[in-house]
Amino acid sequence: MAKFTVGKGAQEYVDQLVKLEADTLKILGKAIYPGAGVITDQIRKNIAAVPVHSDSKLGTSEDPVTGLTSVQRAGLLEGLGISKARSENGYLHVKVGMDGYNRTRTKKYPNGQPNALIIRSLESGTSWRSKQPVISPAVSSKRAEAEQKMSDTLDEEIKKIMKG
Repeated sequence: MAKFTVGKGAQEYVDQLVKLEADTLKILGKAIYPGAGVITDQIRKNIAAVPVHSDSKLGTSEDPVTGLTSVQRAGLLEGLGISKARSENGYLHVKVGMDGYNRTRTKKYPNGQPNALIIRSLESGTSWRSKQPVISPAVSSKRAEAEQKMSDTLDEEIKKIMKG
């Protein structure tokens, strides 16, 4: 009968694989944020490129507003961020989006206009605001770069574990 002898190296490799499995969520978390950062940076640039109109110009369906007020732009830039990672059904999620309110207070919005409302109206357009997408172009133009950044980070983290 044939005899097969496994040296010490095989057991070390198995131990590294076990550690890799145990740290999977931690490693994925380290990889997902740099990719989300690439998208967030592009969204920030896109918001900064949207034209500013005077606060007194109100849009109508006949003469829609193009752009943002300076207060709305500042609110969007301040509220832009990445959520904490969340694991759900075997997937790890982070969200890039707007939080909070800008400083334009109205009767309807005494705490300020919700940034999510402003970005949605800019992204999709309304009867009084022309469509000027900032999120969808950022995602489509930077998807490959974000995926590469995540892949590179993942490779680095795996190498650290496999060497140790």
